[in-house]
Amino acid sequence: MPLSETIRTALRALNARRLRSLLTVLGILIGITAVMLTVGLGQGAQTAITGQINSLGSNLIVVSPSFQSSSSGIRGGGTAATTLTLADVEMLNQKSIVPDASAVAPVSSTSATLVHLSTNWTSTVVGTTPEWASVRAQKLETGRFFSAADLNTNAPVAVIGSTVATQLFSTSSPIGSTIRIGTEDFAVIGVLAATGTSSFIDQDNQVVVPLTTYQGRLAPSATAGSLTAVYVQASSAKTLSAAYSEVQNALLNAHRVTSANQDFTVSTNASLVGVATTLTNVLTALLGGIAGISLLVGAIGVMNIMLVSVSERVREIGLRKALGATPAVIRRQFLVEAAILGLLGGLLGVGLGMLGALALTPVLQIPVEISWPATALALAVSLAIGVLAGVYPASRAARLAPIDALRSE
Repeated sequence: MPLSETIRTALRALNARRLRSLLTVLGILIGITAVMLTVGLGQGAQTAITGQINSLGSNLIVVSPSFQSSSSGIRGGGTAATTLTLADVEMLNQKSIVPDASAVAPVSSTSATLVHLSTNWTSTVVGTTPEWASVRAQKLETGRFFSAADLNTNAPVAVIGSTVATQLFSTSSPIGSTIRIGTEDFAVIGVLAATGTSSFIDQDNQVVVPLTTYQGRLAPSATAGSLTAVYVQASSAKTLSAAYSEVQNALLNAHRVTSANQDFTVSTNASLVGVATTLTNVLTALLGGIAGISLLVGAIGVMNIMLVSVSERVREIGLRKALGATPAVIRRQFLVEAAILGLLGGLLGVGLGMLGALALTPVLQIPVEISWPATALALAVSLAIGVLAGVYPASRAARLAPIDALRSE
């Protein structure tokens, strides 16, 4: 019997049992859809997290203060705020010490209440240098960033994030207006372009002022000379690793500590992306494994339906064998039926998975990525499920003796 005739016969047999075939297809459909959405959600989350980390700045190295351990191994409290100073920044700016760094931006920050006219808003106030904008890859929506002259003269100027601009200046332009930070008045000279949320923190809810102004007017006296972080930009992606080592070694020598008791932490975008990728991959594998169970259930459903079909069609099998059908023809007949069920479930599952991705993306605010390789793999898996689940029922049908089959009621 030619393959085309085998397929037509299989379609007629499945159509004669439409409800049963539909329920079998439904099991595979749900499994394929679940796998596609869970894997797509994991890939989308990884892309979103990577984008948020990269939005912090390109080729970025972050130096943060940490608690200093004593010789007995006990970490002292209250020392983390003073482990990074402007002397460290001056050292890291020296090309002879860190030749692979292109810019260094010290940062001190605190939370403060902002007031404009009768409106108030709580935000993060960042004191830094003009290099901060380029190191953090920040762009201006309107106005300008403060200059070296503003830094040298302790100018009371501020550049605000888009969230602050929306909250304090809902109907007017903030440029040239005055806001009060704590008890000090600052002139708004620029508004940063929106960058979104990173690590669940609104990056647009911040006010950036010159570091000298911050230390003289806003910083608590106890921490006026300390830094919250130091951002170092490597000259290129290729020199990021070298710059990381240079910064690490320079600070170890300057602080007279070893890697075992260092009072600072150095991290890069690459390391943060690596950690995020590992976590999302583990989560994706876990969710994909759970969704894969539904595929296993679908495969069992296909096998069960095919076994029932063999039991119901014993006389038909006997008649076909009596008319000359070989065991190979009978086996192929039932394998094709199982393969059609699996492939149909896969096609419907892929379609539903794509529709689900489009629907979930705006709801979850995370892109659900469906790739063509994943789609092709899903179809191959669904077809394989149908074939493998039909092997035993098909073999059982092929082994039936014609005389026994014809005598069956």
